[in-house]
Amino acid sequence: MAVDLNQLWKEYKEQGSQIAKDKLLAEYSPLVKYTAQRMAINLPRSVEVGDLIGTGVLGLIKAVETFDLSLGFKFETYATHKVRGAILDDLRALDWVPRSVRQKSRKIQQVYALLEQRLGRVPYDDEVAAELGISMDEFESLLSDVAPATIISLSECLPDMGGDAKSLTVLDTIEDPQGTNPLKDISFRETKNILKEAIGQLPEKERLVIALYHYEELTLKEIGQVLSITESRVSQIHSKAMLKLRAKVTEQSNR
Repeated sequence: MAVDLNQLWKEYKEQGSQIAKDKLLAEYSPLVKYTAQRMAINLPRSVEVGDLIGTGVLGLIKAVETFDLSLGFKFETYATHKVRGAILDDLRALDWVPRSVRQKSRKIQQVYALLEQRLGRVPYDDEVAAELGISMDEFESLLSDVAPATIISLSECLPDMGGDAKSLTVLDTIEDPQGTNPLKDISFRETKNILKEAIGQLPEKERLVIALYHYEELTLKEIGQVLSITESRVSQIHSKAMLKLRAKVTEQSNR
């Protein structure tokens, strides 16, 4: 017998039914597992997917409790943000990315930006490895090491733009649907154009991984099956692409 989600929402929001709430959580629980598995693409093996799921459930509970039916938003989209946010906040609190990994990530990102300025194009892997003074095997290993640092936290600070303004975080840039911002259209177009250009300059396989992961929302395993490569290789390709995109955005922001 199919579950009437609309009726469950009505019973919970209008009557405060705990039974309806529990049923809603059960119906949407697969979303937590799916989100956790997708986020695992950039996490070290020491982080258990089960732990991510446990934290994600707390995000789902918060999503059900705070969701406003009158706004007309799709709950799955709202809940995914809440689940991801809960997982990222928990990982950040645990300091899950060692400082050495963050330093390596910033170093690679800086090299990408430097070589692109020097060459006038996106650098090839061997050129990046040469600039870093390491072999290609060491470069591939380095990409695997820095994969955790390519996840963006809502509390992560954006590049310093200079001046007296306080540092901005990713969270500061998320639009309040009830607020107004006269500069949002200009800023959105500029960022969109920068990313569009940067993605267009990526090698075909990197563009495909970005598309499959961020647009088609496939998991690490699913992408590996599509491309006939290992999951670890998909992780390396994704990390490389994200570092390039970050370098491009940072470079344009500092101009």
